[in-house]
Amino acid sequence: MCFIFSFIPLTIFVTIGFFVLFAAQKIEGGLRRFGRILSVWIFIAALIFPTMGAYLTFSNKCPIETFIKAVAAQDQKYREAP
Repeated sequence: MCFIFSFIPLTIFVTIGFFVLFAAQKIEGGLRRFGRILSVWIFIAALIFPTMGAYLTFSNKCPIETFIKAVAAQDQKYREAP
């Protein structure tokens, strides 16, 4: 579950990185190189989200799954109550 939700910040970071890279193509000089380096760093930072989402999902440490299980257990209690 955490892996699926990690695609939201991934999409945001990749979009920002694309626009930084696009803007860097329009600029000349040293600022162009800075823009390219910055966009590469943004793309690398974007990879952190699915990596950590996969780690949390596969190690069963995802807080979203814990919350869903707690809500389901509470719902089961209310259904069994007279």
